[in-house]
Amino acid sequence: MILKSYLWEITSKTMKRIFSIIASLLIAAGALNAQELSNFSFGRQKPIISPEIQNDSVTFRLKADYATIVKLSGSWMPNPWGDTIDMKRGENNVWSVTIPCPEPEIYTYNFVADGVSVNDPQNVMMQRDGSRYLSMLLIDGERTENYRPANQRGTVSHPWYDSEILGINRRLTVYTPYGYETNPKAKYPVLYLLHGAGGDEEAWSSMGRTAEILDNLIEKGLAKPMIVVMPNGNPNQQAAQTFGLPTTELDWRNQENRNLYVKSLVEEIVPFIEKNYRVVAKKSHRAIAGLSMGGGHTIAASGMYPDKFDYICPLSMGANKSPELDAQLQGIKKAGYKLYWLACGNTDFLFDRANELDAALTENGLEHTYYVSEGGHVWANWRLYLNTFAPLLFK
Repeated sequence: MILKSYLWEITSKTMKRIFSIIASLLIAAGALNAQELSNFSFGRQKPIISPEIQNDSVTFRLKADYATIVKLSGSWMPNPWGDTIDMKRGENNVWSVTIPCPEPEIYTYNFVADGVSVNDPQNVMMQRDGSRYLSMLLIDGERTENYRPANQRGTVSHPWYDSEILGINRRLTVYTPYGYETNPKAKYPVLYLLHGAGGDEEAWSSMGRTAEILDNLIEKGLAKPMIVVMPNGNPNQQAAQTFGLPTTELDWRNQENRNLYVKSLVEEIVPFIEKNYRVVAKKSHRAIAGLSMGGGHTIAASGMYPDKFDYICPLSMGANKSPELDAQLQGIKKAGYKLYWLACGNTDFLFDRANELDAALTENGLEHTYYVSEGGHVWANWRLYLNTFAPLLFK
């Protein structure tokens, strides 16, 4: 008994010493990372709330102990690539600024502390646009009511497919609607939704809020339940650059390689989807849409393969009038289609090209819709377009 008691005392003292060492190490680590941890109170200070939306204003806050100048930069500003607003230092070195609420929309923003761009450490809502991660601000309103999660939510997955045309294994983003898993007899139409330059297979699901928009439209009975396929439109990439996978040396700007991705899309991705998902494998149940570069891919795919898509929606893109374009449009007209829906912002740098495509469609006798919105080459427009044309599909 005496030996057991002695051993217990030694063990107890040893464990206390170990715990003491661990605690000391954690405190030291906290001191070494004080600039990061200073934005988290751990019960010592009043929690920092940022952004804080109150009625008709928004307040942004950042705790930056050693900064001398802190500014706010946001996509709602007239020049989002250069405009900033000065923030003021307050109690406990918390910098803040309050601005009038922007119009209902999704915006991105960041702080600039002594010239260094910093995301909002208090805001868990983030978006990735290409290689940049940005804090997100969602202002509720009629325009954004479909940008919040719906009650009945579909599934977003990321299958991989082998491309013999491009010579690599490639990643897709696929949205399946609510009920897909629980209704094994149902078959669905498919929208192929293409991103722009600088984007990847996650662009539409992140910046574009595709799942949220489709979930809400379907739940409200405004859109047909559909599968949405979002490929990676960079033919030299296996997946988004965040994966760190090597790229190929394919020069997609070379005229000979120009349409290899479009060929892979129609001849490999479409068959892959129709083999692995419950879809209606008919032209009448396929739609294609894309923004900017993806709009160019949409024009090319529908022109090169006029028997594949009944719904064609190029966004923020156009085409210069040419005999080749006329021939492709005549091919689409001859094959037949149900919807040609073109959209562009009135200050978009591609607005003139969109006008040229509109004129070419008219001259070639193709019935179509030309949707002109306010604004430029921005995600605010592309979300609006998806929210507008998706209810028109597969009717």
